[in-house]
Amino acid sequence: MTINERASGLDEMVKQGQIVEGIQKYFADEVATSDYGNLNTENKAQFVAKIQGLVDNLAKVNEITFHNRTTEGNTSNSEFTFDFDLKDGSKYYHHEIISRDWNDAGMVVRERYFDKA
Repeated sequence: MTINERASGLDEMVKQGQIVEGIQKYFADEVATSDYGNLNTENKAQFVAKIQGLVDNLAKVNEITFHNRTTEGNTSNSEFTFDFDLKDGSKYYHHEIISRDWNDAGMVVRERYFDKA
């Protein structure tokens, strides 16, 4: 399976709200993540815990919009808008680009977020 095919499969899971499941399926154990809020993780277990914390705090998923994907070599870039209502009454609204580096086994080894605001 090509990187584009794997990125497409992961993006489809994200669109369906299966974000934690997508991490479990497509991410290497040693994945490192970083985002514009400096909430970095050093492995899959930490990243799953971070995302599960967000999922557990959701009151309502208003919309997950996939806009675009590019793939070059072992890097994919996916653009999404996430619109969630949180249990504390606040909103989680992010328009972001997610850049992923994939290893030769087809697993994500690095993921970075860029705020598109």
